[in-house]
Amino acid sequence: MVFSSSLFLLYFLPIFLIIYYVINKKFKNYFALFASILFYSWGAPDFIFIVLGSIVIDFYLVKYLDNAPIRKKRILLTLSVILNIGLLAYFKYANFFIENVNSVFELFGGNPVKWTYVILPIGISFFTFQKLTYSVDVYRKVHSPLKKVTDYAMYILMFPQLIAGPIVRFNEIADRIENREEYETVDNRLLGFFRFIIGLAKKVLIANVMGEQVDKIFAMSPETLSTPLAWIGIIAYAFQIYYDFAGYSDMAIGIGKMIGFKFPENFNNPYISRNITEFWRRWHITLSRFMRDYLYIPLGGNRVSTQRRLFFNLAFVFIISGLWHGAAWTFIFWGAFHGIFLILDRLFLVKALNKIGKYPSIIFTFIVTLIGWVLFRSPDLSFAGSYIAKMFEFDFEGVVVNLDSKFYTILIFAVIFAFFAVIKGVEDWQMRVFTKNKKFASYLGMTVLALVLLVICIGSITSSGFNPFIYFRF
Repeated sequence: MVFSSSLFLLYFLPIFLIIYYVINKKFKNYFALFASILFYSWGAPDFIFIVLGSIVIDFYLVKYLDNAPIRKKRILLTLSVILNIGLLAYFKYANFFIENVNSVFELFGGNPVKWTYVILPIGISFFTFQKLTYSVDVYRKVHSPLKKVTDYAMYILMFPQLIAGPIVRFNEIADRIENREEYETVDNRLLGFFRFIIGLAKKVLIANVMGEQVDKIFAMSPETLSTPLAWIGIIAYAFQIYYDFAGYSDMAIGIGKMIGFKFPENFNNPYISRNITEFWRRWHITLSRFMRDYLYIPLGGNRVSTQRRLFFNLAFVFIISGLWHGAAWTFIFWGAFHGIFLILDRLFLVKALNKIGKYPSIIFTFIVTLIGWVLFRSPDLSFAGSYIAKMFEFDFEGVVVNLDSKFYTILIFAVIFAFFAVIKGVEDWQMRVFTKNKKFASYLGMTVLALVLLVICIGSITSSGFNPFIYFRF
């Protein structure tokens, strides 16, 4: 079940909100947990018991960890990390590992290993990281553990951010898990509803339109493309993945706000970045913060004795980040690609980009990001290499794809909305729109706009069979 489906929009979400608002506060967490289990089971019924079992085991490991002596604390934390990383490694990377082992065996004339293909549970990359933040935050005494296993299960399985984030760290919402009555206000419900609809519009009205053409272009052999078509394909993908994922994050944050939670922001106009370091402060913010606080800093971060070790830390973290996104060499190289540019930023690139000015540096960074997206979208490294080569061949002959006026119109809007924040003051205005309480007239206008967009989105959904979520496979 995806947020941009008729089933979710017309049935699941309205019924959930109506019941949630009318039941006694003592039962709200239980009902939210029940709805989240139902939501997850709808898409992955074979895995719900594995997920619930790991949650129960993890809850009691951390419960005992909290008051244990320091040596036993470390053992219990290690067990919790092994449990969570082990499940992620098995379900997400076992196939990749066996495929590469078999490739080596075949190279030397050996027999391939027989293997039953493992299906990836939905959202495992996201809820695994949330489980790790719970264990580590309790170990570090950042926050005491939850008293009820049902509250912990609700935190991990909460359906708004279960499938594709944002990654919500335990200490960020721990207090609201047990009591959020003061945040369940009319203002938050209206602001949350508006945020949800804006995210839905990003996903349905922009990302889906871009995605249909992207699939057509990337289904062709790169050698048959013209250079302009190759650029159109990857630019369209850049906006598809942005509006798809940012739209989902907006919807998750909006639903959370409607039920009293404040989820962290996950995107902040990433395509106006002036270098790749800034890009990662604006793109998938919760993942960047997780990698920084739970991997980069424990490795030594910036406080290392040599520049070589600093560069190793940066490269390692971003290779792991690439692998987190998917079990394929394309993702590993995508992470390494960004890691290299982070190192170049430290060496000289940030200073050089600052000298050439704001707009040239934004264009340069966007082009670098586009090259990275080719790696991210391609089925294999050979395809990616050929596609990137085609982008710079200046070949104006090739297959013709009929891109209609609807595509170009939406592409123009995608560009405007993605780069609108280069204007001074726009970023602050955006945050005020989504977070600050308003007067009655403002709420009325926002509600009318949201209802109009909702009707348009539902019409678009029902008339089109194309409605994927890119990050569902991660």
